Amino acid sequence: MTSSTILNSVDQSNLREWLDEQSRQLGFDGLRITDTHLGSATERLHEWLEQGRHGQMEYMARYANLRSDPGMLVPGTVRVICVTMNYLSPAIDFDHEWQRLAVPTQAVVSLYARGRDYHKVMRNRLQEFAQLIEKRIGAFGYRVFTDSAPLMEVELARKAGLGWRGKHTLLLNRESGSTFFLGEILVDVPLPVDQEQESHCGTCQACIDVCPTQAITDPYQLDARRCISYLTIENPDAIPVEFRRAMGNRVYGCDDCQLICPWNKFAQRTALPDFAERHGLGRASLLQLWSWTEDEFEKRHEGSAIRRIGYSRWRRNLAVAMGNALADRAVPEADKGLLRDALSDALPISDALVAEHIQWALDS
Repeated sequence: MTSSTILNSVDQSNLREWLDEQSRQLGFDGLRITDTHLGSATERLHEWLEQGRHGQMEYMARYANLRSDPGMLVPGTVRVICVTMNYLSPAIDFDHEWQRLAVPTQAVVSLYARGRDYHKVMRNRLQEFAQLIEKRIGAFGYRVFTDSAPLMEVELARKAGLGWRGKHTLLLNRESGSTFFLGEILVDVPLPVDQEQESHCGTCQACIDVCPTQAITDPYQLDARRCISYLTIENPDAIPVEFRRAMGNRVYGCDDCQLICPWNKFAQRTALPDFAERHGLGRASLLQLWSWTEDEFEKRHEGSAIRRIGYSRWRRNLAVAMGNALADRAVPEADKGLLRDALSDALPISDALVAEHIQWALDS
């Protein structure tokens, strides 16, 4: 039986209601469907790559052609089922997050990374969803993805109608802001597609103005090489000196453009325990995280997205933040003494990457 025959053999209106209901039961918060044609987004991707704005994310260029056409990634694909999953813990308060950014000795970890690794959470639930669909309509071709393959996820979700692209390049939704993960099921069944949403950013450019490193160079234009999320996570090398002060106490990622966005007053809290904060990452000080041994880092970040950067990059990021605290006049001398002692003790036993950042911090 072909995919078209499968679709003709089921009640399509009931099927869509069923898809929506099943997705909600699995913990997804939005579902829309689109085709595989990405139009001008492909040209914009290649321009972005040609300008080198992807930095050292070589995989972006290596698989650019696959990103341009989901049908090349998974032959036979004609539709993409796009879903969102909210990750904001009920305990998160945006005002409190701004307050922590203003305390130099605190360690700020991006909100999305404080719980379990979303890749695992999303992938398992997407696979279960696909299997349920198969039971409902019969065998069909599919593959599931979440930030794990050369797919233009944000563009597919935008085209599917899950939101619009904000000026910070993230997806925005009127009902839930931008604090959600994206996932996809590529299918060979020609399901009816949904309509795109209009943009609702208007003249607002709060995200552009607030970016610590001016990584949002123009509306809808991001230079990853300047972005703190890239610098602290994807960048394997030394953090350019020109951006170190702007990092402040951000040790993994950066949420400023989301914290400031007016649409995130509608950000929805997740009911899933997977994304609850672990190991005090929303309250930890720089010294607390610096005190972790490599074994402690591996154990505490087991099942976390943070583990992927490894202990050396983790310490590199912390060293920069500690240097910024040492340079801040508001930090008491007693606290600075503790920071200097911790850095000095670690300097002789650190690898070259971390040692360079420690020395920079001590010279602050």
